[in-house]
Amino acid sequence: MAAAVTLAQANRQVTVFESARQWGGRARALTLDTPEGPLTLDNGQHILIGAYGDCLALMRTVGVEIERALLRLPMTLRYADGTGLAFPDWAPPFDALAGILGARGWRWREKQALLARAARWRLQGFHCADQASVADLCAGLPAKLMAEFIEPLCISALNTPPEISSGAVFLRVLRDALFSGRGGSHFLLPTCDLGRLFPTTAADWLQARGHDLRLGARVEALQADGAAWRVDGERFGAVLLATTSSEAARLAGQTHSLGAWAASAASLSHTAIATVYARTAQAAQRLPAALPLLALRPQADAPAQFVFDRGHLGGPAGLMAFVVSASLASRADTQAQVLAQAARELGWHGMQPLTTVIDKRATFACTPGVQRPGQVLARGLLACGDYVAGPYPATLEGAVRSGVAAAQALRLRA
Repeated sequence: MAAAVTLAQANRQVTVFESARQWGGRARALTLDTPEGPLTLDNGQHILIGAYGDCLALMRTVGVEIERALLRLPMTLRYADGTGLAFPDWAPPFDALAGILGARGWRWREKQALLARAARWRLQGFHCADQASVADLCAGLPAKLMAEFIEPLCISALNTPPEISSGAVFLRVLRDALFSGRGGSHFLLPTCDLGRLFPTTAADWLQARGHDLRLGARVEALQADGAAWRVDGERFGAVLLATTSSEAARLAGQTHSLGAWAASAASLSHTAIATVYARTAQAAQRLPAALPLLALRPQADAPAQFVFDRGHLGGPAGLMAFVVSASLASRADTQAQVLAQAARELGWHGMQPLTTVIDKRATFACTPGVQRPGQVLARGLLACGDYVAGPYPATLEGAVRSGVAAAQALRLRA
C-alpha cells in the first residue's frame, strides 16, 4: 500500500493484486465471534515509535487522524513492581539521560554503565561491524541492564534475542529513536484496528482516485514481455513484488535469469510472534489508563515480554494482549504458559482466554550479516517489503520505507 499510494501521488495508474480477502498482510484486523457478539482484534499487537516518519506521513496522506488513531506515550519500560525506566517528554538527548538517571530499581553503577556505553555508540556514529551481534555490542554491561533494557528493546524491534540479533540494525533503530528529534522515542499505540490504521484506509483512498484494487486475487504467473511484464497474462508497464519473501521467490523463480534473486529471498529464516488475547476477571485486574502497557520478565515457562490493556486502546474493558516475540511453543502451550505467567507475575487469576494468534513467519531473522535480497530484479521489476535490503528490521516502518523507495525508484526509471 505504501508503494501504491506513492505511485498514485505521482499520477501513475496502479493495479493492486491481493491474494487475501482483506487488506493489510500481517498488519490486519481479525473478527472473533464471542457470546457477546463479534469482537475486532488484530493479527498481533503492533507498536510504532515517533521516529517512524514515513509511516506517519503516509497515514496522514490517506486521511488517518494520527492524534486520534495513535496514543502517544514517552518511552516506558515499567514492570508490575514499579521498577524500570520512563522517559520524560523532553528533547533528546535529555529525555534519555533523565530517564536512565531516574530509572527505578537500578543501581548507580548500572545507570553509569548504560550512559557510558550509549556515549560510546554515539561517538562511533551508531555503527559497528556487520558481523557484530547485540550481545557483542553490550558485552560487559550489568546483567540487570541486559534483562530490563537491552533485551526488551532488542526483541521487540528485531524479534530475535540479543545473542543472534544484528548489532548494526539495532544501533540504527536506537539512533533514530533517540536522536531523530523530540518525540522520536515515543511509543505510538494504535487505538483503532490495524486495517483502519493504514491498509484499508489506503485502499479506500486509492479506489476513490480510480485505481484498480483486487482482493482475493492470487497471482499465479509472472512473465517478461519485452520491456513490460505479464501478470497472469495481463500486460503491465512495470511490476512491484510487494509480497512476502516466499511469494516473491515463487514468482521471480519463474524467470530463469532471476533464479539467484529468488534463491536469496527463499533462503531467509523467519521467526514467530504470538499474541494471546484474554479478558481479566475483575476491574482490579487492569492497567491504569496513563500506562496501558507493562513490560514482563520472561522465563522458559513464562514467555510473554509485554502486556497491553486494550481497554485503554479502543477495545472493550478488560481485554488484554500478551506479546510473545521469538515464539517457539505451540498455540496451546503458549496460551497456558501466558495465563500462568499473568497469575504469577501480575496477580491476575481466572483470566478468560479468547484466542491466541501465532504468525510463524512474522519477521525475517535479523541476524548479524544477514544477506537480504536487493530491490531491483530486472528492468521494470522491483521488490519491496520489510525483508528487502535496507537499514531497518521487519517493522511497519521498514515495510513502508521499502515500498516508498521501490515506488520512487520505479518513477526514476520510467
